[in-house]
Amino acid sequence: MSVLGFDELSLILQRVASPDRKSFSEVCRQWLRVEGLSREGIRVLEPDLLRCFLPRFPNLAKFECSKVLTDAEADFVARTCLKIESLNLSRKQPRDASWDSGERSDADDLGSDGLCALAGGCPRLSEVLLRRRKNVEDVGVVSLVERAKNLRTLDLGWCSLITDQSLEAIGRANCVRTLNLEGCSKISDAGLAYLASGSLARTLKKLVLAECDQITDSGASVLQRFCCLEELNIADCGPRVTDNGGIAIAAIKSLRKLNLAWLINLSDTTLFAVAEKCENLASIDLTGCELISGAGIRAFENHSCLDTLVLANCYSVNVHDLEQMVLGCQSLQNMVLPKGLIMWMPEAMRENICRLCSVDWK
Repeated sequence: MSVLGFDELSLILQRVASPDRKSFSEVCRQWLRVEGLSREGIRVLEPDLLRCFLPRFPNLAKFECSKVLTDAEADFVARTCLKIESLNLSRKQPRDASWDSGERSDADDLGSDGLCALAGGCPRLSEVLLRRRKNVEDVGVVSLVERAKNLRTLDLGWCSLITDQSLEAIGRANCVRTLNLEGCSKISDAGLAYLASGSLARTLKKLVLAECDQITDSGASVLQRFCCLEELNIADCGPRVTDNGGIAIAAIKSLRKLNLAWLINLSDTTLFAVAEKCENLASIDLTGCELISGAGIRAFENHSCLDTLVLANCYSVNVHDLEQMVLGCQSLQNMVLPKGLIMWMPEAMRENICRLCSVDWK
């Protein structure tokens, strides 16, 4: 086997299934080296041991770690693996407040220094997921956006220190396609205006603003500037998003998926506008929108693209209006309905609706 060179062994390794790569690497030192140099991705469970094993994988394109990662360790990653394209550092949601995972303190977790190091050391970054990294601040995000020229996906969900300053920098990015700001409670209408007035407005395909509770109609109104936005999640953003904001959102004609759940001040007026203007809409979630009625649902009766309709916790919808909409909307395949409607729906009507589309009762 010693006559086989690096190229030959690499070709052999391409045919080895992932679970068997470890066995391959244990054959001899040469095979160990080849396996390390050809490894494309790694999931790190013990970041405190990075210095022991990471130098063996200098060509990584994907790096994943959901544990506490210190700034020093992030800096080591940046200096060791310069070719990383996908960086997934999202933390998992803790089971409960009292649960102790035995991990290092969150106070030591990744912050601006570590993120700046990664931004400077990994110029190929195209996907960065930082969900629930509580110490990430504007300085790190600004550095990342300015240096990662190929950045297409950025997840800052529940990074609670992020403010409109980060959004100003993100708005200037010209490659980002997916942006997740869920639970970033410090961002405001001014931050959304930054996003909508820059290059981002011409490239963004998916935007998540769920539980950003400082947003009002003013912020929702600027979203219509996103000319190619296909997916928008503005669920649970509070009572200051009303029909004025809803009508403005309906002007985004490119929308295919829209989540308006728990916007309690949206009414049928918004649904009339969405049904009329969003001709490509395939999915809409109206969970908990208490003011909508059967009249608003009937607005989708002749819609040609709607595939999924979610009406969980919507108890003001008349079952006859619902049946009429289902009969008229030929594209509808899936619905989520509140269990409370069952008692008001004749069995024949229920069977008729379930014959035409799949129904999940919640």
